[in-house]
Amino acid sequence: MVRFIFSFLGAVISFLTLGFLAGVLMIGAIFWMYARDLPDHEDLATYEPKTISRIYSGEGRLIDEFADERRLFAPADEMPDLVKNAFISAEDKNFYSHHGYDARGIAAAVIDAVKSRGQNVRGASTITQQVMKNFLLGGERTGERKVKELILATRIEETLSKDEILELYLNEIFLGQNSYGVAAAAQTYFNKTLAQLRPEEAAYLAALPKAPSRYHPVREYDRALERRNFVLREMFENGYLDEPAYQAARSAPLRTVQNGDYPPFAASLPPRDYFTDEIRRQLSADFGEGEFFGGGLSIRATIDPELQAAAARELRLGLEQYDRGQGGWRGTGKAIDVGLLNDETRWREALGATDVARDIDLGGRWHPAVVLDVEDQRLVIGVEDVEGHVEVPRKDIAWMRGTFFDNFKPGDVVHVRRMTDDDGSFLRWSLRQVPEIQGGFVAMDVNTGRVLAMQGGFSYQHSVFNRATQATRQPGSSFKPFVYAAALDSGYSPATIVIDAPIEVDTGEGIWRPRNASNKFYGPTPLRTGIEQSRNLMTVRLAKEVGMETVAHYAERFGVYDRLEPYLANALGSQESTVYRMVAAYAMFANGGERVEPTLVDRVQDRWGRTIYRHDPRRCVECSDPELPEGRAPRLESDRERVMNAITAYQLTSMMRGVVERGTAAGKIDLGVPTAGKTGTTNDARDVWFVGFTSNIVAGCYMGFDQPRSLGRGAYGGTMCAPVFDGFMQVATEKYGGGPFKVPPGGRFIKIDRYSGARLPDDAQGPNVVAEYFRDGEEPIFGVGAWIDGGFAMGSDLPLFEPGEVDQAREVTTSTGRKATVGPKANFGTLSSGGLY
Repeated sequence: MVRFIFSFLGAVISFLTLGFLAGVLMIGAIFWMYARDLPDHEDLATYEPKTISRIYSGEGRLIDEFADERRLFAPADEMPDLVKNAFISAEDKNFYSHHGYDARGIAAAVIDAVKSRGQNVRGASTITQQVMKNFLLGGERTGERKVKELILATRIEETLSKDEILELYLNEIFLGQNSYGVAAAAQTYFNKTLAQLRPEEAAYLAALPKAPSRYHPVREYDRALERRNFVLREMFENGYLDEPAYQAARSAPLRTVQNGDYPPFAASLPPRDYFTDEIRRQLSADFGEGEFFGGGLSIRATIDPELQAAAARELRLGLEQYDRGQGGWRGTGKAIDVGLLNDETRWREALGATDVARDIDLGGRWHPAVVLDVEDQRLVIGVEDVEGHVEVPRKDIAWMRGTFFDNFKPGDVVHVRRMTDDDGSFLRWSLRQVPEIQGGFVAMDVNTGRVLAMQGGFSYQHSVFNRATQATRQPGSSFKPFVYAAALDSGYSPATIVIDAPIEVDTGEGIWRPRNASNKFYGPTPLRTGIEQSRNLMTVRLAKEVGMETVAHYAERFGVYDRLEPYLANALGSQESTVYRMVAAYAMFANGGERVEPTLVDRVQDRWGRTIYRHDPRRCVECSDPELPEGRAPRLESDRERVMNAITAYQLTSMMRGVVERGTAAGKIDLGVPTAGKTGTTNDARDVWFVGFTSNIVAGCYMGFDQPRSLGRGAYGGTMCAPVFDGFMQVATEKYGGGPFKVPPGGRFIKIDRYSGARLPDDAQGPNVVAEYFRDGEEPIFGVGAWIDGGFAMGSDLPLFEPGEVDQAREVTTSTGRKATVGPKANFGTLSSGGLY
């Protein structure tokens, strides 16, 4: 009997042993089979999660941020222990003691599931296993994934430290509200940094990984509070909170941004505008969208917030003045259901959901509003963010065609603003509308190309299309300085006489007959006057004389075009370009002819603080010199390319000063510092321009309809865009000043008559006297001795351009000192035009 018992026990033990060995072998085979093609866990050692790219102003103020996943990377050694302990208590209290998986936790989960007959099934994944699931495996709920998860968890524990694993976890997890990682979530829910979180706030964040939407702080307040308190209890039981701290945290209400207890972080940022969106567009092209939206870039923008505000204000003012002058009312084109107007709560909710611009500040903030009632002498309206209702009196629409009843009906969504007196006292509410006409404005430093301000339209929220960089328009006469630059570099001078007379050009597709804006012609005229008065016929003849290939080369070298077609019509700016390119090109006139590369960004740093882009290529050769005299700035060296002769740049600048002082922009600009520029108005006034500069800042403006059509009579670059430039530069010169334009060496001043081009004595004075700068060694021919006709057949009896364009004969002195009588103004009867008329 005893032998039988021993034999039986031996058989049982052998069976159990063999069964155990078979089970071990089977489990080992399973693990070996799944371990063969697992992802490389060592990649996590160099993993860089997607993080927010942020844009800062020059003063270091955060002005915008871009991200696919809103994540702020926080290194483990910078995370407060409070935050770490909250997540460890909620997710894996044995984190620091296990080796990737928690056998006790797994056993406890199995026991709970058995006891509850499957009703209480809870996860037993450790933080390490969750890292493996989130980074390498995906979220499918299968036994195969759990096996792989266990294998990788044990491997990663041998590769990374506990803090490194925790760092990955706390920066990767999704915590709701488009927030990834604890740093972004702290900002989203509490508008705080991790270091500012209280225990109850850290516990709430630790409650979210299970299911963020299930614990929403508003919709699921009670459930969220219960889960938060559970995490607090775990923290207390694990020794991370003492009794008083636990009780205080547990009794605290759940205060969040979503409940309105804290202002949202986004409220501290200015509304997105054309400037930062253009940075997004350019850097996405340079670095790739993936790097820009997920690389955690720190971008220092060139923007000057004060000048940006001035640019937006002045361009909006110019656009609105034109729009109101047309008298038409279009409104927003949006309306809400009139059935909601009797219930203030409902119409306010509908108004808040209406997609209209809310970023306009012109004479005060523009508020969205809804028309509640239309009466004979007033409109009754409800204004967003203003309690009750207000009224707009009939006199406010005196500028409009039609009446209240013609233009408005209940339910219309409109814009309004408060009108105030000079002392700030309230006058009335006033109706406003986004103009149909649009435009663009750019200002930059003439020496560095740093863009200080950019406005791409009336309102970014109304239209994100950036007309400063994306709209290609005909620059018209604002292109003429490049024709004159090519001529000056080709041996001509500001005193050279060019014929202002009719031209006919056979284009192969028909006869082209360019004309001056005045529909007149003025005979032989000095080059200076041609640019001051923006003479088209002179410009075409000059371009023909110099050669359109040469003009095209200059335009391309200045960056106005990638390729300019060498047609004579393009000498008058008929080929499209952008304000951004034109302003950058004019900067090279202002700085003496050195190349400028425009930029919206001073510097870009990666997530680790390494500089990966810097715009300024200059070298500071004395910055480390300990013997540098006190009060003297270090010397900077630059190897920038010269795109034009410095004397040519100064001559052209001097001529464009004449545009401002007595030419097509006269009376529109008064800055108190030397200012040069050029107006531009295209055929039929479809686009109007002004680009100008002082000694340190260049700025340009264009206006026109997005679908080009005539702006009407009286629309000129000098009347519409020059005032925008002047208003902006009043602010710019007050802040940055301005001085005389630098005279380059290698030349001398000679006084000439600006009407005849004749040389005058050195002591000559008077309104007709101008001091022109000529190159040393150059012996220019003055007066009527050399006329430029561009190769077009001309008569020889043409008069000179006269002061005030008076149609009477006068006596002039030629360059040889002889007297000559110049007859009255040329006309079609006295001009020989080769039989073209």
